[in-house]
Amino acid sequence: MCNDHRPATIPVSTHPGAAPATAVQELRIRSRARVVPVWGYPDTMQAVSPTTTSGAHLARPGRRAVVARTLTELHGPTTGMVELPVRLMWCADRAFDLADPDQLLWLYENVLRESTSVDDLRRLVNGRTLRRVWHLLNLPRGVRVAWESRHQALRSA
Repeated sequence: MCNDHRPATIPVSTHPGAAPATAVQELRIRSRARVVPVWGYPDTMQAVSPTTTSGAHLARPGRRAVVARTLTELHGPTTGMVELPVRLMWCADRAFDLADPDQLLWLYENVLRESTSVDDLRRLVNGRTLRRVWHLLNLPRGVRVAWESRHQALRSA
C-alpha cells in the first residue's frame, strides 16, 4: 500500500553514458565515508542489551511494544471499513475493508506494530479476531513475544 518512499535517482557522474544511482549511493561515492541514508534506518544499528530495555519488548528500535492487559478488552470492529489515523499509518490510502482477509491482516499488523497506546488497540483490534488470525500475522519478533508472553492463548492459536 505504501510505495511512496523511493530514493531519488541522480547521476553518479557527468559522463554521458553513466548509469543513474540513488541518492544514498551518490553520498557514498562523494564522501567515501559511512553513509547516513536520507530516509529510513541508518546503515548501521547499535545493539541493545536486554538490561537496557528493562525487559520490554521492542516493536522496532526505540519503540516498546504496546500490549493490552486482556484480550477481552479489545472491542474493535469486525465488519465494515476502518480508516487508521495518520499516526499509525502514513500512506494516503489508510482505509481497510475487514471483509477482505488480506486487508484485515495488514490492518492488524500495522496497529500492533505502530500503536503507542492501549486505547488504539481497544478501538481498532477485536480480541476474538486477533486470536483467530494470530498465526497468520507478520509481526516483528518483539511484538510477537510481548503479546504471547502476556496472552498464553495466542501461543496455542
